[in-house]
Amino acid sequence: MNFFLDCREGAPAELHGGGRFVLSRKDFVPAYVRAFEEGLLQERASQAVESLRSCRVCPRDCQIDRFNNKIGVCKSGRQARVASAFPHFGEEDCLRGWNGSGTIFFGWCNLRCVFCQNFETSQLGEGAEVGPEGLARMMLDLQKLGCHNINFVTPEHVVPQILEALVLAVQRGLRLPLVYNTSAYDSLESIRLMDGLVDIYMPDFKLWDAEHCRNYLVARDYADAARAVIAAMHAQVGELKVDEEGLALRGVLVRHLVMPGLLEDTR
Repeated sequence: MNFFLDCREGAPAELHGGGRFVLSRKDFVPAYVRAFEEGLLQERASQAVESLRSCRVCPRDCQIDRFNNKIGVCKSGRQARVASAFPHFGEEDCLRGWNGSGTIFFGWCNLRCVFCQNFETSQLGEGAEVGPEGLARMMLDLQKLGCHNINFVTPEHVVPQILEALVLAVQRGLRLPLVYNTSAYDSLESIRLMDGLVDIYMPDFKLWDAEHCRNYLVARDYADAARAVIAAMHAQVGELKVDEEGLALRGVLVRHLVMPGLLEDTR
C-alpha cells in the first residue's frame, strides 16, 4: 500500500491496530490548548525562560546564564536559532500525510554526532536567531499552509524558547498537534516542563553502549539519558494514536538509528 497516496481512505492496519490505536479527529484537542486555558502553559513558559539563567535544559548541565547570552555546549543563548521552516514530505508517513509535516528545524545541537546528516545546521549554526514573535508566526504560517502538525526538530536545547512562543501562537489560533522531534538527549527537567503540552514525542534512539556513545556522539551518558526520557515521554502520552486517516495525534513514535558494524546496539 502506498500510504502517501492512499492514507485518506483509512489508516493502515499497522497503525490502527484493529481500531485500538485510533482517536477520533473531531474529538481531538491539542494538549497545549487545554493547558493554555488552565494557565498551565503560561506558567511553564515562565519557569522555562527563568531556567535559562542557570541552564540545565539538557544533560550537559552547563549551568551557564543563557538568559544573558552566555554560551554553553549547544552554542545557543537567549534566542532560538532557526535554520528553516517548511512543509516537510520526508518525515514518517503518519506525520507527513498529504500536506506535509510543518517542520521547524532549529540550529545548533547539544550532541556532536560524527555522522550528522545536518552538519551545517547542527554544528555550524546555519540559520538566524528568532524571537518568540517570529517563532509563533512560523507556527501559524505552517498551519495556514495546511500542514498536519507542528514539528520541532532538534528542540532539546530550546525548550524555553519554544514554550514562550507557543503562548503567543495559541492566543492567535494555533490548533495543530505538536511533535517533539528529538535526539532523546534531553533532560528529565525539560520533559517534565513539556508534560501536558506535547501531543507526539518522536525521539531517536541512536546507540545503546556507553563507549559507542562516547566515540560517535561525544556524549558517554547518551544511552542512559535517552532511556530515562523515552520512559518519561511514554508515561505522559502512551502508545502512538492516529486519526481515522492514519495521521498521528498523540503518543510516542521511536526512530532507531541502525549503525553499520554496531548491530549489537540494535539487538
